[in-house]
Order: sequence, then structure tokens, then C-alpha cells
Amino acid sequence: MTTTQQIVSIQMSKQVRARGGKMLAYLVLLALLFITLFPLWWVLRTALTSPTFVFSHTSSLLPVNPTTQNFERVLGLIDTSDLVGEGVVTSYMSTATLDFWVFLRNSFIVSSAITLGQTVFSSMAAYAFARIKFPLRDTIFFIYLTGLMIPSIVLFIPNFVFIRQLGWIGTYQGIIAPTFLMTPFAVFFMRQFFLGLNKDLEEAAIIDGATRIGLFWRIALPLVKGPILTLAILTFIGSWNEYLWPLLVGRDENVRVLTVALGIFREQTPQGSPDWAGLMAGTAVSIVPAIVIFLFFGRKVVDSIQFSGFK
Repeated sequence: MTTTQQIVSIQMSKQVRARGGKMLAYLVLLALLFITLFPLWWVLRTALTSPTFVFSHTSSLLPVNPTTQNFERVLGLIDTSDLVGEGVVTSYMSTATLDFWVFLRNSFIVSSAITLGQTVFSSMAAYAFARIKFPLRDTIFFIYLTGLMIPSIVLFIPNFVFIRQLGWIGTYQGIIAPTFLMTPFAVFFMRQFFLGLNKDLEEAAIIDGATRIGLFWRIALPLVKGPILTLAILTFIGSWNEYLWPLLVGRDENVRVLTVALGIFREQTPQGSPDWAGLMAGTAVSIVPAIVIFLFFGRKVVDSIQFSGFK
């Protein structure tokens, strides 16, 4: 075999290995995609299945005796007392009502307030740690950052005692207060972007007479609109999915959020077996806002997280 033939053979071997590696990568990605999306599909499949057939035909990947009745019950479009009169209610169907729109409103109020508070105050703190020089700045930031290593469950009892002493149990402010100001993640996330801003712009603004507050609001903040939007999305989705703290503090129906309402709805089936079809219908509707937000702004979220280096 000549030298040219050997080179061609080596190149073909490399191309075959590269194609094999690419195929393997695609197969792994497809497997991960299936593992991620299958639970979501099963939620939809159960929500569209007639309650009578939820525990039968479990090997079927498609809804059994498809119906939208579960969604109509959750959204209040059907009165369950009418279903009882018509004999439609089975042992797998709950007659409990879910005041869906009120709980959805409460979730929006709580999530929006936490998102607004965290975005504003975390940005201010991050700018101070990134741009303002004061004694022990880096040491204070390091100590503050160690809060990332403290499990949030550890803070539940002191937060609960504090909120109870304030008389905020069963109120919006009781649910919102512990996460309203800022979190170590949010401050660290925003600080990474403020550190990357061009100092020349700020120095030019100072020469023109800008104050430190003016620098923050008029120069720095507009330059980090993208990261702020990313932080707002992440905070909103996290607050939307929060369950344990709203369960402890906001069990009252006037302030009950959707995640807690779905949990209580699951426990209200008289026969003891949860109304899985109704519960999955409520769950499917409750995740729609988060999915819509991520569909529109998902690319920006991924880009900002990659830039910050936060894993």
C-alpha cells in the first residue's frame, strides 16, 4: 500500500469514527429527550382519559375513551352536582370543586411580586458588589455567597416563626416576604454581568455629572436588560412551582396558590383514591404559563446562563 493510500485509509477511518460518534450522541440526546418529555405526555394522556378508564389499559400510550370533561370540570365549565345527578360520577372521580381561576390569580400575584422584588433588589445589590468600592466588599460578598450552600428547608422554621409573630399567616405578604428582596443566586447571577460592563461609559457619565444612582438606573441597568429578563423568567417559574412554603403559610382559600390547591384537591376524593384525571387536567393547565414563557424566552435564558458560567 502506497503512502497516499495509507493517508486516504486513515482519513476514511476518522470519518467513520466521527459519524459513529455523532450517531451515538444523537441516540443519547433522543433518549434524554424521551425521559424528559414522557412524564409530561403521561400527564396529558391521563388528563384526556375518561376517569373510568384511568386504571385500565395502562399499556396504551394514547388516551383511553378521550374526553375533555376533566378540563371542563377543573375550569369550572361543568357543575359536578349535575354530573352526580346524571350518574356520570364514578368512584375514580372527585365531586370536590377547584376554584381554579381564583387560585390561578393568587399564583400570578405571588409570583409577579416575588419576581419584581427580586429583580430590582438583586440588581441593586449586584451592582454594589461589582462596581462600588467599600471596605471588606469581597469578603462580605463571599460570606453572602455561602448562602447558596444552605438548604432552603433549614430556614423554614425561623421564617415561619418570624412570619407568625408578624401576624402574616394566611396573607400574601406572608408567602412573598422570605424571597421578596434577593437570593444569593440572583445577586451572583447579576454581578457577573455588571462586572463585564465597560467602565469608560460610567467614567464619561461621571464627568458629565451623573450620580451613583444615576449611573445605575441610566447607564448600567439598560445595558443588562437581557440578563434581567432572564433572572425575571427564572424567578417567576421558580415562584410559580413553589409548594412547601405556600402550603405552610397560605392554606387560606383567599391566598391559596395553584400548586397548594392541586395538592388539597388530590386529598379530597371521598373514596380515598385520588381523582387522577381531574388532578392531571389541573396540572396540565397550571404549567401552561411556564411553558409559554420558556417558549418565547428560552434561548435568551440559556445564553445568559452560559455567559454567567453558573451551573
